[in-house]
Formats: sequence, structure tokens, C-alpha cells
Amino acid sequence: MAKAILFDLDNTLVDFMAMKRKSCEAAIDEMISAGLKMKKEDALKILFELYDKYGIEYKQIFQKFLQKIEGKIDYRILSHGIVAYRRIKVSYLYPYPNVIPTLLELKKKHKLAIISDAPRMRAWMRLSAMKIDNFFDVVITSGDVKRKKNSVIPFRAALKQLGIKPEEALMVGDWIERDINTAKSIGIKTCYARYGNEEKRASEADYEIDDIKDLLKLEL
Repeated sequence: MAKAILFDLDNTLVDFMAMKRKSCEAAIDEMISAGLKMKKEDALKILFELYDKYGIEYKQIFQKFLQKIEGKIDYRILSHGIVAYRRIKVSYLYPYPNVIPTLLELKKKHKLAIISDAPRMRAWMRLSAMKIDNFFDVVITSGDVKRKKNSVIPFRAALKQLGIKPEEALMVGDWIERDINTAKSIGIKTCYARYGNEEKRASEADYEIDDIKDLLKLEL
């Protein structure tokens, strides 16, 4: 029996990419209204190319965006984009359907933990905004251990804080290479959250689910 369930955060408990897309669309719309001379589709393409280059959590992405397309930063346009981005981002910070009732049930028999590649404060802000922070006994972020989940270090840190062995844990996540493969490499059982991955690729996880509530059907 699993003593603890380890969860990825983004695209496992919250639809991070939907939040990111909607927030970016609002930012681009507002920057165009403020004077940015560019088609929305072209602007979004460039913006997400920059995210691919600098990372999806990169703080100064809109500065990089304006520098790339205009060779300078127009702070009036920048401010409009950031304000719109933040406004929409907050409105999309809510958990997937069935997350809260599933966590309530799992909490009765298991310790719960988060292992996230998100920066420390951003991870905590998402958990707090969704009002699910109190469910978790342990939260490990990239800022806590200075490593992302392509390393076993975050997983070992969570196991140590929980006081359990690898075979006593189940990792649930949408990223095959990091959430599934890295966890499996040290003996943690794994569950692939297919609903959080748009590519819907096959995994070698011990379990695969299409809704977080399906965890309650597993023999854990």
C-alpha cells in the first residue's frame, strides 16, 4: 500500500497551459490596443517561441518580446500587457474538476506532497490561490533543492521529508520524461495524468488516468 501520493502541480492539479495561453492572448490584445502594430497571431507565435527559448516561467518575457519586435521597450505598451496578463492569470487559477474531492479522499489514508519545477513562490501562490495548500504535508519546488525533475534530487528530498521509502510512494504527473521516468528510476510507482498532456503519448507508468478522480479507483 502506498503511504504517500506525490503530485506534480502544473497540468496535473491546475490547467497551467490554458491559464498561460489565455493570459498571453489578453496581454497581446491589450498591447495592440495600446499601439503595438502587429497581428495577434504573429505576436503570439513569437511570444511562445521566446517562452521555448527562455522558459515558460521567465519573468521578463514581455520585455524580451518588445525588444525582439521593436528593438526597444515601450513601457506604456509593456505596462498594458502586464496588467492584462496578471488580471486574466488570477481568474484562471482554479484546480481541474474533481481535484478537491479527490484530495479529500486521498488525504484520509495517505500523506500528500507536491514536487514542482515551478519557482518556490509561484508554486505556493498557485496552491494558495486554488485553496489547496493545506492538503499537502510536503511541498518541494525547484527553488528548494536547486534542481528540476530531470534529477532524482527533488524526489529524494520529498521522500526524506515524508519519512518513506521509494516503493511506498506513487508519483502522479503529466510529464513523461520528468514526472514518470525520473520517479521510476529510483523505484517510485508512477501514474501518468494523460488529461494534462496535449500530446497524449503512451507512457511506461504503472497506471494511466484520464481524470484525477480515477486515482480513487486504483488499489493504492
